[in-house]
Amino acid sequence: MSLFGNGLDAAVHKAFTRPVPKSAPAQMRYLVRQMKGTKAVAQMLRISQRTVERYVKNQIRKPRPDLAARLEREVKKRWQPQIRAQARRRAATSDGIVIDTRARIGYTAPIGTTDEDRIRHLTVALPPRYAARLFDAQEQGASEQQLREITAEGLKEVYFQDDGRRAGQLEEVRFTDIEHLEFDL
Repeated sequence: MSLFGNGLDAAVHKAFTRPVPKSAPAQMRYLVRQMKGTKAVAQMLRISQRTVERYVKNQIRKPRPDLAARLEREVKKRWQPQIRAQARRRAATSDGIVIDTRARIGYTAPIGTTDEDRIRHLTVALPPRYAARLFDAQEQGASEQQLREITAEGLKEVYFQDDGRRAGQLEEVRFTDIEHLEFDL
């Protein structure tokens, strides 16, 4: 997954009302309930069905690091789908999304302006339409570059153009060398 995709997922995870199961047996039991059987979970995690059953019965408690990572990723992907959808819908319709970033940001503008790229630390609230575009693009499997372009358009409109009140001739915003990126709903 990409930096932008992980950031969007982390923002949505902050909306969870209950904590995600922490122990491997609890995570395994949750997946078995969600997928309605141990065979489907075993195939998804690429382990034997008997191993899944042993986790469910608490006979195994500590998974290998690679299995632990897969297990945690799959549980987080399925945890509280209604809360996740509600948070995304709220961000896309009324609240918008806040981006906190430290990156090299510059722009293309007519000759005579100071359009030099430089490292900037910005915390900007993007309007709901950009949150909707980001979440829709993420669901459709957009690349990191496409998510970066949507975010750059939002920064152009909100930060540089101040919602159309200045820098009307601004053409393109360059958003590169990202050191830090965090989204919040």
